[in-house]
Amino acid sequence: MSFSDYLRKDVRLVMLRVLTEMPSYRANSSVIANVLHQFGHSVTRDQVKTELRWLAEQGLVQLEEAGSVLVATLDERGQDVAEGRAKVDGIARPRA
Repeated sequence: MSFSDYLRKDVRLVMLRVLTEMPSYRANSSVIANVLHQFGHSVTRDQVKTELRWLAEQGLVQLEEAGSVLVATLDERGQDVAEGRAKVDGIARPRA
């Protein structure tokens, strides 16, 4: 696995974990981008939207467009992945 693949998997996990901490398990792509920066991930807002769409394709989040941002809502399966109860290829596993 390349370093960029490793980072992408971690970004996806952090995104899911961020949503577990949000009221109503919901946040927009701009907020998620800012939190990712706080966790040391240097990603563009476009990259955040791309990864959110990927998470939606996996059935982990639901997306709504609101102007220039995407609003993501965590699904039950996404919470299971974020908390390590389920595994999805392409997403890092949380550490014990």
